[in-house]
Amino acid sequence: MFQHTPKSRRRFLSDTVAVVSGAVATGLSLRLLAQNARLTPTPECKPGRATSAQTEGPFYSPRTPPKANFRADAAGEPIVLEGYVLDTQCRPLAGAWLDFWHADSAGAYDNAGFRLRGHQVTNAEGRYRLETILPAVYTGRTRHIHVKVSAKEGGRILTTQTYFPGEPGNARDGLYRPELVARKSGALLAFDFVLPA
Repeated sequence: MFQHTPKSRRRFLSDTVAVVSGAVATGLSLRLLAQNARLTPTPECKPGRATSAQTEGPFYSPRTPPKANFRADAAGEPIVLEGYVLDTQCRPLAGAWLDFWHADSAGAYDNAGFRLRGHQVTNAEGRYRLETILPAVYTGRTRHIHVKVSAKEGGRILTTQTYFPGEPGNARDGLYRPELVARKSGALLAFDFVLPA
């Protein structure tokens, strides 16, 4: 039969501290686990394999302003493109540089200014987020977004494009590459750029 034994005040406080410490440690472990879960490699990242390079095309403009939101630049259907910049071991790269540009909803590029153009850097977790509008299909091209990516500003640059899933124009575009298609959920698109070693 269980018999209750009174605890001393010191023993009670010691047990309480142990329980609270355990709870704090468990909470911290769960937070760290959740953070690591967000960093799980995505389907674009296969160790040792970098994102395919593509032409920058005729409409690139250097020295873009820092800008992660293009929506005030032009009218159009709002979309978000987000993801990580990773190395070839699928590790996120904090402070990586991305320079985006694309056509407007009529298929035109701004070649005189920086409308629908801008660069940003990844956060401490290696994430980027571009708020923009849906680019148009134009002669010879399916919908796409251009990007230059580097582990740091001024470093070795990967120039590529990302494409939209389910577009009828994908099959007719000679530059289209299926491995460069973003994942899509409503207005949210996701693509992780993997930089060459």
